[in-house]
Amino acid sequence: QVQLVESGGGLVQAGGSLRLSCAASGRTYGMSWFRQAPGKEREFVAAISWRTWSTYFADSVKGRFHIFGDNAKNTVYLQMNNLKPEDAAVYYCAAAAYDTSNYNDIRQYDYWGQGSQVTVSS
Repeated sequence: QVQLVESGGGLVQAGGSLRLSCAASGRTYGMSWFRQAPGKEREFVAAISWRTWSTYFADSVKGRFHIFGDNAKNTVYLQMNNLKPEDAAVYYCAAAAYDTSNYNDIRQYDYWGQGSQVTVSS
């Protein structure tokens, strides 16, 4: 069983930046971020593979968000720049119990962080 512990988040004005971090208690094959706004389904944001170091992003955040990490420390970061009010949500880090290429499929993930609130004021 892998535990994911998130930190970061908070309140920022539109156009500002925030960084989220997520530390895993054990080995993972890669780590991802999802978000969920009130009344909406949880959606994929970004992912990184420790095997290939490839990164993946939802179209809505491409060019503004960056995902990076340290697989030796089992830690992933989500750098969010030029934040928009529509980015406001609870952000969750996630990891799968096996190596999967379906990064944007929520059903692939077995472990979830506790969630970090991101609020963007306009």
